[in-house]
Amino acid sequence: MSFKQGYIQVYTGDGKGKTTAAIGLAIRAAGAGLKVFIAQFIKSGDYSEIKALERYEDLITVKQYGYGRFFKGKPAAEDIAIAREGIAAIRQAFLSGDYQVVIMEEGNVAVTCGLFPVEEILSLMEEKPGQLELVITGRGANVQVIEKADLVTEMRAVKHYYQTGVAARTGIEK
Repeated sequence: MSFKQGYIQVYTGDGKGKTTAAIGLAIRAAGAGLKVFIAQFIKSGDYSEIKALERYEDLITVKQYGYGRFFKGKPAAEDIAIAREGIAAIRQAFLSGDYQVVIMEEGNVAVTCGLFPVEEILSLMEEKPGQLELVITGRGANVQVIEKADLVTEMRAVKHYYQTGVAARTGIEK
């Protein structure tokens, strides 16, 4: 199964839900028998979404291209190198023909942090095969990325409530 036309979607904004929307789309795609490649930029480790997606490992591949640290100022050479590996992996996912959905999780933030220039995302948007769906998440989407995308959703913080414990980590009340 494949799409007649794959679109470019951007989930951005200061509100919560960008990754959740992308993961939901990945699960829906897997439910339809589509294969999904998720490249997580900046993140590293065993996040709850990683654990949940292991159940779909035959259809959803998740690779992390970060060391799990946030940047103040210029990123280190190894941070840039691993982010470039992620860009190369996305290109390979495009070329392989194995995937119908590719997600650049925190791709916008990677640009903002200086891991790679916005031109890398713009090039990927150009290179995207016609039937492949490309999703780019993260705060601060560049105006050029927004203009080039087919669908842009901005998550906006209307009411965000933070507590210690479970609610602070997951957004779920007890």
